[in-house]
Amino acid sequence: MVIVLVGYMGSGKSVVGQALASALELPFMDLDDYIENQLRQSISQLFAEKGEIYFRKIEQEYLQKILQEKDQLVLATGGGTPCYSGNMDLILKHTSSVCYLKVSVAELAARLSAEKNHRPVISHIDDDALPDYIAKHLFERNPFYLQAKYKILCDGKSVREIVEEIKQRLV
Repeated sequence: MVIVLVGYMGSGKSVVGQALASALELPFMDLDDYIENQLRQSISQLFAEKGEIYFRKIEQEYLQKILQEKDQLVLATGGGTPCYSGNMDLILKHTSSVCYLKVSVAELAARLSAEKNHRPVISHIDDDALPDYIAKHLFERNPFYLQAKYKILCDGKSVREIVEEIKQRLV
């Protein structure tokens, strides 16, 4: 079984993915980490040195490679992964077990405000402007995220509760 987690940055894809993989006794992979390990360069360095178009091309190639090679996996995608290069179609062709970790703008803003130093994409955005930035991106990305078979509302839930909900839905 291949399970793919999609959602905005800060929605918990990596943390939930690791816990879900452990609970289901499946391997876990974070697409961004995989890309960084393969290229021996951080995502922020790739963006800065080669630009987003280059990154999205590489991201699509590695996503395709992973989906073709793995038949047992929990995969956490990057926040933008489903929105570019036909990636959501590619994901849905390989598995119907796609979960959108849906988090409110207010909750995302609170989470991301505390993580801004580790997230170069938003490090320059004032905390007051962060909710509007997130809301704009969610509006643009929702048509992709909402193609996921399972929409998991995550606000106010622990990682364990989210994992249990996903497990119940996958049965």
